[in-house]
Amino acid sequence: MDIIIGRGKKARRAYGIDEIALIPGMRTLDPSLTDTRWQLGGIERSIPIIASAMDSVVDVKMAILLSELGALGVLNLEGIQTRYQDPNPILEKIVSVGKDEFVGLMQELYAEPIKADLIQQRISEIKNGGGIAAVSLTPVGVIKYGEILAQTQVDLVFVQGTVVSTSHLSPEGASPLDLAKFCQDMSVPVILGNCVTYEVALNLMKAGAAAVLVGIGPGAACTSRGVLGIGVPQPTAIADCAAARDDFQAETGKYIPVIADGGIVTGGDICKCIACGADAVMIGSPIARAAESPGRDFHWGMATPSPVLPRGTRIKVGTTGSIKEILTGPAKLDDGTHNLLGALKTSMSTLGAKNLAEMQQVEVAIAPSLLTEGKVYQKAQQLGMGK
Repeated sequence: MDIIIGRGKKARRAYGIDEIALIPGMRTLDPSLTDTRWQLGGIERSIPIIASAMDSVVDVKMAILLSELGALGVLNLEGIQTRYQDPNPILEKIVSVGKDEFVGLMQELYAEPIKADLIQQRISEIKNGGGIAAVSLTPVGVIKYGEILAQTQVDLVFVQGTVVSTSHLSPEGASPLDLAKFCQDMSVPVILGNCVTYEVALNLMKAGAAAVLVGIGPGAACTSRGVLGIGVPQPTAIADCAAARDDFQAETGKYIPVIADGGIVTGGDICKCIACGADAVMIGSPIARAAESPGRDFHWGMATPSPVLPRGTRIKVGTTGSIKEILTGPAKLDDGTHNLLGALKTSMSTLGAKNLAEMQQVEVAIAPSLLTEGKVYQKAQQLGMGK
């Protein structure tokens, strides 16, 4: 039902992750019977978690580790990994500078040109290490480096922007990226995003997307919502885009996964996103807390280095455990940020969902007090859910 903001302007109510709860049904099952497998472009993974294409989250080593564990990591081909032969001194500068100097330093460091040979080298390093080579470029980056990318052994290509659409108006003399042609010309699956609406998600699927990314601005280090005022809370955005997926499948017979990207911190958040219709999630800050992550206790947004309008910041996330402990346990923390797969399997078993398709059908309630009800002591003592 529309809400009247004022004369001539109506609004639609949207819901955030913390405002909903999952409701158990008539059946439960043992966690060992749950099946969390999913497929992306013909590649099957046992863990429906993708590590974000952020310089504080994924480097070559992390991409290989995630592949070994059954998840997936995406390397940012427009980050420091392709600008510097040795990224380590650059990472040290990023984490050591004061907050007032941070943005200026980032703009300076990311002004270093991207090198074509490093694009090829990083992909080869992941492949030689036995990992799945998943990489990310912006639409502008695809125009510049798409031909180089086509000559590599890349497995998956993510085309990511704050908002990506099939209808883009460019200044006179400039040619926008033809997403449909790029998807058709690439010999590997292309994932497109980000989007938050039914119509755009459907158009991206029609353009040939192997999957669509859902989420604008909910990430822990992203400031797009404050800078631009744009965004839709994840549960509503996911549900709308999942409806597009289902309608597209009914029309074409093709199933295009929906990946919830951003705003996801705990195992419970992952469970809620899948219950709203996501096939998998893309997360940044939870992976940045791994001992093996390149961020060295810090995490920063992809658009932070923008030379004209930074839309990200650097946050201190600390190091809480190994990537294995964060993904598959055993958990050392009680706040839902460790053993994310275990949380998903336990939630599925409690809800009676044998697989992700059944998890997408569980009942959801609007519950703004879900995370605060009865948690006075935890909040006061900053324990568990009160951290």
